[in-house]
Amino acid sequence: MGSIGVTSRGSGLRLALRWAADEPATLTLRGPGRSDGHAPGTPLVEALAAGHGREWAGRRFVDTAIGRRLRYRSHRIERLGEWQTAWLTQYDDVTGLEFTTELAIHDDELGMRGRTHVHNAGAQPITLHAVTSLVFGDFGDPDAGELERWSLLRGRSDWLAEGRFEPVPLRTAGLPDLHAPGKPLRTRGCIEAVSLSSWPTAYEMPVAVLADPAGFQWSFQVEHNGGWCWQLGERSGGVYLALLGPTDEQHQWQLELLPGESFATVPAALCVESAQVPPALPALTGFRRASMPAPIRRSSAVVFNDYMNTVMGDPTADVLYPLVDAAAEVGADYFVIDAGWYADGADWWDAVGEWQPSNRRFPDGLARVLEHVRRRGLVPGLWLEPEVVGVQSPMAVKLPDAAFLQRAGVRVVDHGRYHLDLTCEAATAFLDEVVDRLVTELGVGYLKLDYNIRAGVGSDAATRSPGHGLLLHNRAYLGWLEALRQRHPGLVLENCASGGMREDFATVSRVDLQSTSDQEDFRAYPAVAAAAPMMIPPEQAANWAYPQPEMSDDEIVYTLCTGLLGRLYLSGWLHRMTADQRALVAAAVAAHKRLVPSMDRCRPFWPLGLPAWGADWVALGLHDTSAGVAGELHVAVWKRSGDKSSTVLALPSPPAGHRWAAPVPVFPRESPLELTPGSRGVELMARDPLGRLAARVVTLRAELDE
Repeated sequence: MGSIGVTSRGSGLRLALRWAADEPATLTLRGPGRSDGHAPGTPLVEALAAGHGREWAGRRFVDTAIGRRLRYRSHRIERLGEWQTAWLTQYDDVTGLEFTTELAIHDDELGMRGRTHVHNAGAQPITLHAVTSLVFGDFGDPDAGELERWSLLRGRSDWLAEGRFEPVPLRTAGLPDLHAPGKPLRTRGCIEAVSLSSWPTAYEMPVAVLADPAGFQWSFQVEHNGGWCWQLGERSGGVYLALLGPTDEQHQWQLELLPGESFATVPAALCVESAQVPPALPALTGFRRASMPAPIRRSSAVVFNDYMNTVMGDPTADVLYPLVDAAAEVGADYFVIDAGWYADGADWWDAVGEWQPSNRRFPDGLARVLEHVRRRGLVPGLWLEPEVVGVQSPMAVKLPDAAFLQRAGVRVVDHGRYHLDLTCEAATAFLDEVVDRLVTELGVGYLKLDYNIRAGVGSDAATRSPGHGLLLHNRAYLGWLEALRQRHPGLVLENCASGGMREDFATVSRVDLQSTSDQEDFRAYPAVAAAAPMMIPPEQAANWAYPQPEMSDDEIVYTLCTGLLGRLYLSGWLHRMTADQRALVAAAVAAHKRLVPSMDRCRPFWPLGLPAWGADWVALGLHDTSAGVAGELHVAVWKRSGDKSSTVLALPSPPAGHRWAAPVPVFPRESPLELTPGSRGVELMARDPLGRLAARVVTLRAELDE
């Protein structure tokens, strides 16, 4: 029996790997205050390959023939700054494959990142069908009846209805109790979530949370901008978790690995922490922040974008000039011209891709409009959809076929657009030229990068497996973003994909802001905004607020509050508003700028739980426990509809010897929505005596409990 262990210096997280001469390695991960419990029995790595399938038939990615045959070969532990990484190599003497597991932990965070490196050390080619990034087990003790008390928080998404998370008992979620007295557990099923095509967060979500009855929760995410899969299934020792990138069965992914060749899976992360009331994600949020590959710009800058419920892709110089002036007046810092700046006509959807300014829309040149933006003290920005070329675009002819994703020699087409393949040098060189021209010639300081089509299963132009072709493109896109940030370090990047269709950590960690939705109904948006920190740190969550002159003051306040506990992403016909209405917008902008500097120290919590899509009341909280602050809560509350005129919001416990003081208004100063301390000291009472649409943001500070 052999073992190695790694312990973080600050958080107390303990990682242990164990193996035997006749058994594969297994993983144990424990947070502070948690014992090892029963020994895990799930192999550290599982893999499927041609000729080497499962030992137990079904759809589960455990009990594979290769996984059972793996044996320890070597290990090492490395430190780089605040990170420690354990590398453990195992060998399959039947295929000649070596599997090296890479597990990294941070000194101050309760999380671990894992991936698997595969090397063909044998003499024959091997075709891989699936390789796990991380396998962890076992959760719970079935013999003690624990699984009946475990719960799973998983999410689903859709265009305009992003990030709908709901907790369900583990047994109800898809793990029926199949134990029988005197018989071994025999099951083929599992709980599974799978992405589809190149919108990784459009349907199922690559993030979920498993909570146990002992008061701990395990949050996990697959970090990939393409195909992914996660599974929870029961084994005799408990419940296993398997995290994977693309697979053959679900994403048409295969890879022939020739002798001497290597492959690395996509990363995946697992965090452990004490479950909290109200529910919160402090560990996963902190781990995400610590894992950003490049510094994210977390300034208090407010972005005005001309699109949502305003210009809607039809900009002209005459329309934009007064909008620029109004945006500057209310305190915005960036002015972004969204879709349409490149098109002479209104029907431009299938002609995009050349990215040259329209002379018809801007008779004096787009540069003149952008110069006006700068004169008003704003940084100009433009919308760009870099991965698409319309079928009617001149670039569809100018670029070679190799620059596009293809199936069976035919370009992939979706919604009137071809899809670029960024593994092709001609494609990346073209996009680099576009961005360099916009930045150096037009002085653009902000790019909104959108993505409104899907790539199908991928491309077989350069590889037999379309799923692997998509994986290569996805990785090339991330590399293009990294190179773009290095080439233009002052350029602010926003990620958008038909709203939140590509809200994965791999993409979000390489940009400054993430658009959370295309939702045009201000009444519906709070459910999206409140749930967004499940996927992304709040300081990156760009939530639309689009006040309009025809709105009542309550409605203007309502939509503005939607943007305050993320990144205020402003739109609306501001110049058509009255002076009093614009003053209301300016007050929200000022309030947001006071909140943002501390936002990257805050951890999200949900005083009413994760919001149901049609809930009468929605709430989001940010908890600042940074050094020098005894404790501070920022809470946003929306009263939407229905007859329920009051609700009780659960708050995190204040520091020992403290209590939460009365809430201080952040925005608006006066409101029909009353927020007062609850009777138990960790509650906030919300009352709406007038029964109308209302929203408010308040701050509660910890004070000594005298």
